[in-house]
Formats: sequence, structure tokens, C-alpha cells
Amino acid sequence: MDKKIAILGSGAIGSSVVADLTQAKFDVTIFDQWPEHVETMKTKGLHIKFPDEDLKIKVRAHHLCELASVKMEFDIALIVVKSYDTRWMAELIKPYLKSGGVVVGMQNSMNDDAIASIIGRERTIGCVVELSGEIFTPGIVQRDTTRPGTWFSVGELDGSFTSRLEEIQSLLSNVGVTEMTNNIYGSKWTKLIANSMTMGPFGSFGLPNWEALKLPGMFDISVALGKESMAVGAALDYRMEPIFGLSEKEFSGPPEEILVTAMNTLMKHVGKKSTTAPIHDHIKGRKSEIGLINGLVSSKGKELGVPTPFNDVVTEIASQINSGELKMDVSNFELLKTRLAQAE
Repeated sequence: MDKKIAILGSGAIGSSVVADLTQAKFDVTIFDQWPEHVETMKTKGLHIKFPDEDLKIKVRAHHLCELASVKMEFDIALIVVKSYDTRWMAELIKPYLKSGGVVVGMQNSMNDDAIASIIGRERTIGCVVELSGEIFTPGIVQRDTTRPGTWFSVGELDGSFTSRLEEIQSLLSNVGVTEMTNNIYGSKWTKLIANSMTMGPFGSFGLPNWEALKLPGMFDISVALGKESMAVGAALDYRMEPIFGLSEKEFSGPPEEILVTAMNTLMKHVGKKSTTAPIHDHIKGRKSEIGLINGLVSSKGKELGVPTPFNDVVTEIASQINSGELKMDVSNFELLKTRLAQAE
């Protein structure tokens, strides 16, 4: 592929993607707003620590403020930032896209329509991401998922299969297992269901994922969260889709069984020592995106008349952590159970 690729955002996922694509000899440039990280990438490159590999590689990196001065136009832009940064990031890259350029939103939550409202639906491709990692030191990423354990699903917003979709699939296959779907909205909501069961509640405890899941009663709470998210998705006419590389057979059965399969598969992929993204955000002193995961379930539920008491409580606690009213701590599990009991 002889095309210029921009990656907007160099957290754990963006850094992992740029490292793998650079190693595969693609023309890729990364832009980010963390000054120390960008300067480290410029001088030392990236160090990606896999469970089964160590990758040190030089990459082309720039500060966001340098986007105008590098005088480049891109065929493909991958947006890999927090969901709440989606709109301004799409506006930022828009003038630097070639006439036939496309934007791929590699994020949690449901951001494709927001991107499309700025870039155009005909220039927007959706992507479901399962790549777990963390970055606290500039230039160094702990990637929890191996390449075979990393999974993407890409799809045109209108459900069609196109040559450019095949091109994006081929591109991301250098980072992990990549599939195409004709149901990108359903795929993304299915991932959001899994995230609502784990990221939201686990993110308030400050515990590794597997430790959080073992808290007495947590499994049942996660399933209840998933049921609400599934009900809202059904009201939105989203059709659940096998994710994380699961087959149709593996993703079939009663709704509760599907939820448990999705959650257990996600936990297996991220590894037993990994912590969820909201914990990383809290440590870094920035807000989490739970307001656009469990919070999206809650807001859509209110619009559609679908009760979401469990997601409402998780969203409320996450908001209090974001504002500094609460500290991220395992004691929030008792708070969660108390508020859930009051909500029922």
C-alpha cells in the first residue's frame, strides 16, 4: 500500500498500532498532545513490551501543533483518542485529508456518526478494537495482548463491502486479527455492552480486572449491567454481532449466556494482571470515558424508556471520581452495592 497514514493519538493503542505499521514498512505518522511522549518518540522511538516479544522501533512522531507545519496530506487517518476528544480531532485532521481520504474511528463507544458529521459518511469507516495495553512512561508501552490475541472488526457505515474496506482490513492485519463486518453499528454496540460490564464498575475499584471480577456478587452485577445495555441496543435496533473473534456458534444461546461469553472472552484477552482504562486515566489525572459507555446506555435508555438503574449508578460513581468527589478505591464496591440496592 503506497499511501500516507496518520494516527491521531499515541496512547497504548495508538502507539502499538504505529509501531506495528512502521515495522511493516507503511508510511505512517503519529500526532499526539502529550509533549514528553512525542519528544521521546522523536529521539528514541517506541518500546513496545508484548507478553511474548520486545519491540524497539524508530517512528515518525509530531506534536499536534506541528500538523500544519509538516505540510502533509493523508489517504487514511486513524483516530485513536478518548471518545470525548472525537469531534475536535476529526475537525483537526479534516483539512489534511486527501480528496478521497478516509477516517477510521478506532475507539470505544459509538463515535462514527460524530466523525461522519464532520468528515462525511462516505469517508468514514467504523472499527471495533480489542487491544489492551498501558502507558505511563513516555516511549514505553506495556501491551497486554499479543498480535494473535489482538482483534479488530472494520465496517462501512452503510454495511457494504468495498475495496477500501478490504484495504483497511489488510492494513490492520499487521497489528492483529482483523475481520470485516456488514453490521458495524451492531458490532460496536456489542463491544460497548462488554465494556459496560467491566470498564465502568471495575474502573471505580482500582483493581486488576480479574481481582475485580472475583469480588463477591460482582459477576451478577456485571451480567445485570450487560442485560440493560443489551436491552437498550435492541431498542435502538442494533443486532448483536460476534466479537473478539468468536464464531456464530460460540456467540449463540440465551442472552445471559452470550453476555457471559463476551465478558469472559474479553477478560481472557486482556490478561490476569491488566487493569482497565479508567484506572489508567485516574492515575494520569484525567477524566475517564465511562460517561460515553455506561453513560451512553443510561442516556439512550432514558430517551427510549428502557430502565437502566445499574448503568445509572455506575455512571454516577464514575462521574464523582472524575470530579474528585470520590477516590478510586476498592471501598467503592460497597458503595456500588448500596446504591444499586437503593435503585432497585
